Amino acid sequence: MSSFEQLPDAHDDALDSLRRVVTAEGWDRKATGRILLEWLLHMTLTVGGIALCVASDSWIGRVCGFLLSMLGSLGVATNTHTSSHYATSTKAWVNEILTFVGYPLFLQLSATYWWQKHCVLHHRAPNVVGVDDDVDLSPWFALTQKDRRVASKMGQLYYRTQAAALPVLLLFNGFHMQIAGWAYVLRTLRRPRHRNRKHWLDLAALVSYWIVWIVLPALTLPLTSVLLFNAARVAAMGYLLFIVLAPAHFPHEAACLDRRYLAADFFFRQTLATINFRTGLLGRLFCSGLEYQIEHHLFPKISHVYYPAISRHLKDHCRLAGYEHRTLGWAEAVWKSCLAFARPKEVLQLVSVRRSASRLP
Repeated sequence: MSSFEQLPDAHDDALDSLRRVVTAEGWDRKATGRILLEWLLHMTLTVGGIALCVASDSWIGRVCGFLLSMLGSLGVATNTHTSSHYATSTKAWVNEILTFVGYPLFLQLSATYWWQKHCVLHHRAPNVVGVDDDVDLSPWFALTQKDRRVASKMGQLYYRTQAAALPVLLLFNGFHMQIAGWAYVLRTLRRPRHRNRKHWLDLAALVSYWIVWIVLPALTLPLTSVLLFNAARVAAMGYLLFIVLAPAHFPHEAACLDRRYLAADFFFRQTLATINFRTGLLGRLFCSGLEYQIEHHLFPKISHVYYPAISRHLKDHCRLAGYEHRTLGWAEAVWKSCLAFARPKEVLQLVSVRRSASRLP
């Protein structure tokens, strides 16, 4: 399976030039061993943190155990993101098993919902209003001025103060993703022409989550404690996923685009609506390449361990071709993501179609 299957504008000169560099350097080879070792580390932290919660008699020990388990859970989620793009292994079934384990079985997030919503729609058209559901947060939030203008009077009043509601509603972010995933799977399974084997496997993994995380622990622990722990875990993941996923597309530096940008070339569209954020070595481990969003959007099937090296070349390509390549500090990017709710973004209108960049050496 080619590393470049999902790049629709194969004719784009700037992207072709960068592809040649990636192939020459061997960055299109899957870093399976390293990614699996990272996955094992994240799983170990999660299980170890949960064990500490159960074994500790003090609230300090339980809090430390919970935080450790959440750190591991974040790592599993971001590592699974790589597998969901078939970037962990050359074998499709390995990537799919890791995705089913990491998302529906581990996080109660539908894998097929993620593949459709994220890998198909979002990656094709990041921040394109009316196509990318990630920028359609209504009725809870208005991320664009357009959403605010078309709202009812009561809606406009709420959207003017929506930033104050963000910390509270993020508590339900994880639950919302779970519910949306369940709805997608059940809706698809009722449509014989659209369902396939993956949807049934997805359903089996979603059901298995309740056995692994609720039923089995309740055999030895109080059911109330088990339910409270899992509710706290899902709520905490809502915050963690926001601080990892939002910085790439929510700040004003990442433009919201009208649908006509689908006619513009792929490289131009991706770099206009996407930004990177900086992390240290520890942050890089637990973000699994999500801090290099521009590189990831251009090469979604490349193993994330190569993104730092690719980024050094990509910056030069962007500079010579006249494309955007912006990087913010992580804290700055999170803060600006929050500010986007206080001051929603205007939708960028396409003036002229840019289909390709000048040829690069």
